[in-house]
Amino acid sequence: MGEGNGYRWVVLGVGTFAQAATATYFLGLAAVTPALRDHYNLSLAGVGALIGVISVGLIATLIAWGGAADRFGERGVMTAGLVGSAIALGATTFVRDPIGVGALLLLAGASGASVNAASGRAVLTWFPARNRGMAMAVRQTSVPVGAAAAAVALPAVATAWGVPAVFTVLAATCVVAAVAVAVWIREPPGRGATGRAPATGVRTVLADPRLLRLSVGGMLLVVPQFLGSVFLVEVLHDGAGMSLALAGGLLALTQVLGGIGRLGNGFWSDRAGSRLGPLRIVALAVAVGFGLAAVLEPGPAPLLAAVLVPAAALAISWNGLVFTAAGELAPQGRAATAMAVSNTANYVGAAAAPPLGGLVAQAAGWPAMLVMGAIAAVGALVTLRRSRVEGSRPDVPVV
Repeated sequence: MGEGNGYRWVVLGVGTFAQAATATYFLGLAAVTPALRDHYNLSLAGVGALIGVISVGLIATLIAWGGAADRFGERGVMTAGLVGSAIALGATTFVRDPIGVGALLLLAGASGASVNAASGRAVLTWFPARNRGMAMAVRQTSVPVGAAAAAVALPAVATAWGVPAVFTVLAATCVVAAVAVAVWIREPPGRGATGRAPATGVRTVLADPRLLRLSVGGMLLVVPQFLGSVFLVEVLHDGAGMSLALAGGLLALTQVLGGIGRLGNGFWSDRAGSRLGPLRIVALAVAVGFGLAAVLEPGPAPLLAAVLVPAAALAISWNGLVFTAAGELAPQGRAATAMAVSNTANYVGAAAAPPLGGLVAQAAGWPAMLVMGAIAAVGALVTLRRSRVEGSRPDVPVV
């Protein structure tokens, strides 16, 4: 099989598909929570905990999988993780005890984290810096695409065949992705994994102040991202009196615009030769948008939506910039580890933002919650302004 410059697009396609496959259960299971509650006799809090353990497994293992990808390469790591996910998801079809199902979903999250860590390294090693931002942006769109596909398909599967069939479909998706990775993912010519530990240790990566500032900046930007995604309908419907159907449609529009924004930011960063410059501008725009929305709340609803929807879309659009910058800041041989560190910080922020935002809104109202998002974006901007060192120069490989 040829491995010239054109082959990098095969790697990108397979890596994107693998990431979408894990997103089907990381995020897609939320689409069948009523069926999960009925099947396992769970409360709302119980089903939330059941789905939440997937993220616990992911957060706990991301850095370890990143280190494994740096040492052994993407193909073996991603294949093993996807097979592990398939086994864990498939086993849930035989378990009715919610505690047992939770343990299996924890394992599925821990296994699927391999794809989060390794697929980014695959893109980074195959694409030169001048095209890397756009390529990583394509890869990052796999998460909302996978979640959206699951949101469409899984409720129909649950209605027709029940919850066990849902997990069978998710397991089969991971099997297909594992086969695709095993067949088509390769290391770039001359830059194969050695099986030996990289010269730079994990502790050195964890102590890099540039990477830590970047990770903190990303974690802070996750706050407005998840506040906008989780509470936009509530702000427009409950706070401004917009119809539920229209508010839901605007949430869908926000997700679409956010995906387009990811692609646009990737292209922009390639043309600018910088990841952090566009990232700072996005952070500033998010801060202004959320702050203005706080002033406008509770409306009029059309004016509030005209400000909040673009602000929330911008808050979705930045992830690829941080992920790419993390890999480019990494020392030789530690790209996957660095990206895993950044991703871990993002998931911590994603876990904390919705409950904290809900508490703030309950105690002080929707404007206070929107101000919370603006403050977090300002904090990200301040943090990122201190990060003056970009990653690798164009055409310098990152492995």
